Amino acid sequence: MATIGYARVSTTDQDPQLQLDALSEAGAVRVFTDHGASGSKADRPQLMACLDHLREGDVLTVWKLDRLGRDTRHVLDVISELTERKINFTSITEGLHTDGPMGRAMLTIMAAFAQLERDTMIERTRAGLAAAAQNGRRGGRPRKVDDALALRARELKSKGISAQEIAMMLGCSLATAYRHLSTPT
Repeated sequence: MATIGYARVSTTDQDPQLQLDALSEAGAVRVFTDHGASGSKADRPQLMACLDHLREGDVLTVWKLDRLGRDTRHVLDVISELTERKINFTSITEGLHTDGPMGRAMLTIMAAFAQLERDTMIERTRAGLAAAAQNGRRGGRPRKVDDALALRARELKSKGISAQEIAMMLGCSLATAYRHLSTPT
């Protein structure tokens, strides 16, 4: 019987160290870590490797339930598979475990709340983007060269100034200067 840990961070620039420390403290003898893997995706290389590695009597431990997955169906499918294989599951933060019927029931409820939280966040984000669009704002990176500067760039080009010099005058990259020089007036 071994405690095996699974950690996940959604983006490659996030640091899983908090999870790794908690899993180590919980007695994990091996930890599988996915970097840049969304919890909404079932196909995560390290999760698949972790599930393949687990043996009867082992305990799969995660720092928080949403590290295993954000989709209730997926989380419950994984837990069901583990139960069939006689592998226990523990979530450190929520104190959830599959040692008995109450633990499994609480796990089902917490998985549903994790999905509700994710769905609500997506809904709020979409509503915010729609409201911003109605107010004339759009997302994305701010433009380096506005319409007035683009017009100025075309005027400078018509006077024989090179694209490289125009880019330096506008404080933008050569590619940006070319993009605005090729845009019709």
